[in-house]
Amino acid sequence: MSARRLADLDAARLDGQRVVVRADLNVPLADGAVADDTRIRASLPTIRFLREHGARVVLLSHLGRPKGAPDPRYSLRPVARALEAQLGIPVTFLADPTSDAAAAEVRHLPRGGVALGENTRFYPGEEANDPALADRFAALGDLFVNDAFGTAHRAHASTEAIAHRLKPAVSGFLLERELRFLGEAIEQPARPFVAILGGAKISGKIDLIEALLPKVDRILIGGAMACTFFKAMGLEVGRSLVEDDRVEMAARLLAAAGDKLMLPTGAMVGDRLAGDATTREVARDAIPADMAMYDIDQASVARFTEVITAARTVIWNGPMGVFETPPFDRGTMGVARALAAATAAGAITIVGGGDSAAAIAAGGLDDQVSHVSTGGGASLEFLEGKPLPGVQALDSR
Repeated sequence: MSARRLADLDAARLDGQRVVVRADLNVPLADGAVADDTRIRASLPTIRFLREHGARVVLLSHLGRPKGAPDPRYSLRPVARALEAQLGIPVTFLADPTSDAAAAEVRHLPRGGVALGENTRFYPGEEANDPALADRFAALGDLFVNDAFGTAHRAHASTEAIAHRLKPAVSGFLLERELRFLGEAIEQPARPFVAILGGAKISGKIDLIEALLPKVDRILIGGAMACTFFKAMGLEVGRSLVEDDRVEMAARLLAAAGDKLMLPTGAMVGDRLAGDATTREVARDAIPADMAMYDIDQASVARFTEVITAARTVIWNGPMGVFETPPFDRGTMGVARALAAATAAGAITIVGGGDSAAAIAAGGLDDQVSHVSTGGGASLEFLEGKPLPGVQALDSR
């Protein structure tokens, strides 16, 4: 996916232009304020570049799932205030970015001025990729920059249809970085190339496992999805989460993968999912019938760490256990520390968004890995080799 980049444009021609930037400002809110500004900060390089070159910047984003109608719980007004704090300038808030008044207002922005439109998902045509809604969004600008990797796998009015209406249509610095790191990892990885996959369900990762098997040297499996593989091996899994309809698929994957696929050798089990649960570590063939696996054991962490720290390219998507509930966070945090060690040794390490990114952040290791993706679902689909509509709609290089 070789999209034309913001860096490819003649920067001098940005002066005075209205630039619609589809950003990913889908941040958590608490008590009417932004609770985590990671995604806002990730958008700043593109915003600042445009401002420095005299552009009038018009930001569009979704927030949450308001179901196609205005909902004050999902308003972007708190994000406008957070942007003002980051940029040190007033940010004009467009209560209805589809209105004629909004189009007129952005024409009167000063050079270097910034406006933020209300939640694009307040409009039912957004997720339907409605051409008429895209026309209204396009009326806000002269050219388009997509910097929202987190929604690049969705064909929405503010990500896909608008890119056919505003030209040039290019990638911003964040989207460019995402495509570069993920693309190089898949197309030309330094070896050994290791993928770490976790999470609850194998069904959400089947396509990814099948896509990665021919490309990687090892795939390390953790999380509850390991239990489906255990059952396929004929092992007792107790009360662990298992997808019974995927056991045969897991058996086929085990046969096809051979030594490439590495499962935990043991589990941390508990009598319930709680911080004060009765827990113990057991071998994978000794999971008690009345307990459930909630994490990988420390022996598995040690084996995984050996493979990770010897790798030259590592992709991680999905936690090793229920890391939100200590003590079942030990496996995930052990893998996170192994990634940091691999990075320090010169490996390219990529964390694929979602829960893995949350775990890296919880461990304070964000700056100790090569790249933390801002898009869990988008990174999965990219790694699976699926086209990303929000990228395909941009001008090609």
